Amino acid sequence: MSAPTTPQVTEPAGAGRFAPSPSGDLHVGNLRTALLAWLFARSTGRGFLVRMEDLDRVRPGAAARQLADLAALGLDWDGPVVQQSARTDRYAQAIDSLTDRGLTYPCFCTRREIQQAASAPHPDPTRPGADGAYPGTCRALTAAQVEQRRAAGRPGALRLRAQVDRWTVPDLLVGPFTGAVDDLVLRRNDGVAAYNLAVVVDDAAQGIDQVVRGDDLLTSAPRQAYLAALLDRPPVQYAHVPLALNQEGQRLAKRDGAVTLAELAAAGVPAGRVLGLIAGSLGLAAPGEQVSPAQLLTRFDPAALPRAPWVVRPADLLA
Repeated sequence: MSAPTTPQVTEPAGAGRFAPSPSGDLHVGNLRTALLAWLFARSTGRGFLVRMEDLDRVRPGAAARQLADLAALGLDWDGPVVQQSARTDRYAQAIDSLTDRGLTYPCFCTRREIQQAASAPHPDPTRPGADGAYPGTCRALTAAQVEQRRAAGRPGALRLRAQVDRWTVPDLLVGPFTGAVDDLVLRRNDGVAAYNLAVVVDDAAQGIDQVVRGDDLLTSAPRQAYLAALLDRPPVQYAHVPLALNQEGQRLAKRDGAVTLAELAAAGVPAGRVLGLIAGSLGLAAPGEQVSPAQLLTRFDPAALPRAPWVVRPADLLA
């Protein structure tokens, strides 16, 4: 008689996520990124979460329409949808922990002042501000100077006192990427937590260890990974995917015609057809083929994904 085997304990597989801002309807480029995030997560046995990043501009009803569009494509998600606006206490705690360690300082720069500093000639490419990063204008303000600005009614943001100027992150599609780390904003001058802080805190709190998003956010990854390390949060695995562009080579936007599910449905193009078009742009479906997310999952190979942007032509969407 053989000895009893010891049950194997497996660690949680983690989760991926899609985190739109509910400022309007999703267009086909957004939906393409959502599909990729779902495929990356499900193909690796991860959960898939949806989070509404609603700390900035919010359009009434947009969140509900975005969720309905994801469901119309056949994408499912695990657990309730999280809203950042309900998690402000977590952001405050993270900021307090950094402040207690002397890693924050108030900043009174206006957007124009920052842009002027970033656009000024910088002969030395290693000089702060040379690559558009914040040049540290307010980093050395004395206590008296801080009080003087506050007394003048000038609202202040709160910045990270970064200890490095570069950080490297792994990316499944791009490879190792080294980018700038500056004194990023942690809390805006209106008292609201900044995007870079909120996303790091939320990903860690939700057990998200895989972040799939558009490659326009690639340069944000080193800043966020560094901040995560400072906060003793676990690192995430990134996959920055090519964007959808219009015919002029600019990032696709709703002004480019019928590019949302609602607009396409009004033109006689059902959600299933849109899913097939998106899948075709990824090399996962033949022209005109009707597919489901479950079918696409069996075909999904990250190494075979196209690395060039998807140029969206209205005629192709409406054909």
